Amino acid sequence: MPIAKGFKLPATAGQLTIPDSGKVFVVFVASNLPETGQSWCPDVRAAMPVLEAEFAGDDKPELKLVEVGQVPEWRKPDNVYRTKWSINSVPTLVRFEQVDGDIKETGRLVEGELLDSKAFKKFVS
Repeated sequence: MPIAKGFKLPATAGQLTIPDSGKVFVVFVASNLPETGQSWCPDVRAAMPVLEAEFAGDDKPELKLVEVGQVPEWRKPDNVYRTKWSINSVPTLVRFEQVDGDIKETGRLVEGELLDSKAFKKFVS
């Protein structure tokens, strides 16, 4: 499944659409700088090739990419991703699955954890 860039999150995790595979992944990343076209966060820049390798392609799991904003917006304590989705670091990869009829977060990898190939492969399988 191709990576869905610029994904707009619903109001709650319960409103996410879960594909036939039974899980959906959402990655929260720092926004790209207009002048460079690259993320302002070095951890995001390091993780993007790993994410693209794992999620790009029709036979891969579904990944939704959400940009959390530029530095000033991200650093605000009331940033919606901090307050509503409990995202405190980028990149953060979150797995959602249907559990007992409800859509729930079933795991997350944060920052350097995305670069641990063994943990990453186990997380997405």
